[in-house]
Amino acid sequence: MRSGAARGHQGYFHETACYGSDDEFLSLVAPFVLDGVAAGEPTLVACGDTNENLLREALGPADGITYVPADDQYARPTSAIKRYREVFANLTASGAPQIRVVGDVPHPGVGVPWDWWARYEAVVNHAFDDFPLWGLCPYDIRTTPAAVLADVARTHPRIKTANGHHLVNTRFQEPSGFLTTRSRPLPDVLESRSPSLELVNPEPADVRREVREAVTDTMLSEDEAEDLVFAASEAVTNGLSHGRPPVRFRLWADRRHVVLTVTDQGPGPADPSVGLLPTTRTATAGLGLWLTYQTCSYVTLARDDEGFTVRVVAGPPLLAD
Repeated sequence: MRSGAARGHQGYFHETACYGSDDEFLSLVAPFVLDGVAAGEPTLVACGDTNENLLREALGPADGITYVPADDQYARPTSAIKRYREVFANLTASGAPQIRVVGDVPHPGVGVPWDWWARYEAVVNHAFDDFPLWGLCPYDIRTTPAAVLADVARTHPRIKTANGHHLVNTRFQEPSGFLTTRSRPLPDVLESRSPSLELVNPEPADVRREVREAVTDTMLSEDEAEDLVFAASEAVTNGLSHGRPPVRFRLWADRRHVVLTVTDQGPGPADPSVGLLPTTRTATAGLGLWLTYQTCSYVTLARDDEGFTVRVVAGPPLLAD
């Protein structure tokens, strides 16, 4: 039987909480963790170093808490979903009545692009709903930008307050609604320049050749370069196969990073969660985008007046203000 505020709930009990001090963080998170331990529920903590240290000092060597390195767990949203689902499946198969997770989702306040993590926070409402999971996503208002907090309010069905109440969030939007109405992703700073390469309706083989040549003067590793070549080919193939012509390929590069965009005139994939969840439907763009999300530094999908655009970054992203 599930415990606490999630008692009687089916599936994912997805909750957020905002805090403005270390003490407030502990007042929100420590009871959540300790109550899970007391109930015999597997309890995972995937917080940054500062918050993990706060919890370790406050809670001591409590059995039943699994600390997960946040940098590993939240390297990319697609891999985060994949790893969590594997862990949850194993714990559920072992008979866990409920699983608790508290995690620091990355955002620009800690130097990480937000768009694909905003998509993550929306998609996990369905991706984790087949597990008896209670997830708490705390956000530090001292470092979290206002635009991120606005998205957080739209992607979490429930809110935990500083006084311990668990409220239904009236601002929550179903994932499909949020993913189709969210703000347009910020461009990379390189996109303020003229592209160094621009092709219209190119063949994927030509794109692969041109991208390999374009990255030769960069500091990208061999693996990063090959991942980018794959991503470019998949994005162009998707545009040619499932979008509407013309398909426009553009590339920008400096020594440290490379940005490419592929724009077609279609509406984009019907499934707004494409790229974040695995698919076996190889006739769609889902598999290629899912693999791209797992390997490249940053990926965004957007619809605007130009059409549907896939943006892929290799190397450290540098987003415009």
